[in-house]
Amino acid sequence: MGGNALLRSGQSGSFEEQDANFQPAARKIADLVQDYRVVVTHGNGPQVGYILLKNEIAKKYAPPFPIDACGAQTQGWIGYMIQQSLKNILEERKVDKDVITLITRVKVDKSDPAFQNPTKPIGPFFNEGQTESIMRERPDWTLKEYAGRGFRRVVASPKPLQIVESHAIRTMVDAGFLVVACGGGGIPVIEKNGTLTGVDAVVDKDLASERVATLIGATKLILLTDVDGLYENYGKSNQQLVSKIRLNEINRLNITDLEEGDMGPKVRASIAFIRNGGKEAIIGNLKRLSESLDGNAGTHFVP
Repeated sequence: MGGNALLRSGQSGSFEEQDANFQPAARKIADLVQDYRVVVTHGNGPQVGYILLKNEIAKKYAPPFPIDACGAQTQGWIGYMIQQSLKNILEERKVDKDVITLITRVKVDKSDPAFQNPTKPIGPFFNEGQTESIMRERPDWTLKEYAGRGFRRVVASPKPLQIVESHAIRTMVDAGFLVVACGGGGIPVIEKNGTLTGVDAVVDKDLASERVATLIGATKLILLTDVDGLYENYGKSNQQLVSKIRLNEINRLNITDLEEGDMGPKVRASIAFIRNGGKEAIIGNLKRLSESLDGNAGTHFVP
């Protein structure tokens, strides 16, 4: 579930607003527990952006935290919100199931080429005057100019290799818990001198969710967004919803069009999940979750 499902355009971003926005999704997720063992992953893009903005505003009074720690912070409070909402709904329905949030790390390769070519924008925009002082104070940052909007920090988005807590997630699922994990794509860590240490990077949430699903042996991976599924020739007069696609048919699709914007990682995650032994990957609209599971909506990737 994307972080934008919690934060809507034009809102202030308060906790109360995001909690209210989540309630319809919470009820749809709660519907699944009678038939499935469920792990929920979520995005955190807008939320971590707010934290970084607060860090920037308050840096004279309190030291700013690194990105990995900010990611952990969003995992905690978003997880709390999801956990509390789901548990309240399950108790209302007299369903005896506990919900647990797990702070989750994702191991990445310190030699990943992404570290040499940062592309993921994070945090607030800065004007030209601000960038000079920022580069003096933080020469390790990379700033990218966005026409008409100013400069913004960009960080690496390395490929997720291993979910450090994957065994713990599977153990809790097997014990009957509904687990909230890998928020925001997980906290990126690298191995350094035999230990794990956090890095200033952002792991794509869809690719990380595929790693979670594969490593715990899930049979279905559902990537929820705000559109009905994957469209061939999206945005053109001949666009068409792709309802079902087998791996041996993927080359017939116009992948260039499919991978524009937010849909690219979802396509790659779906393909990887099936190639790694998954039974079905679904890209669908959050509002039509049940219909997507029943095969009556969304785009379904199958072996």
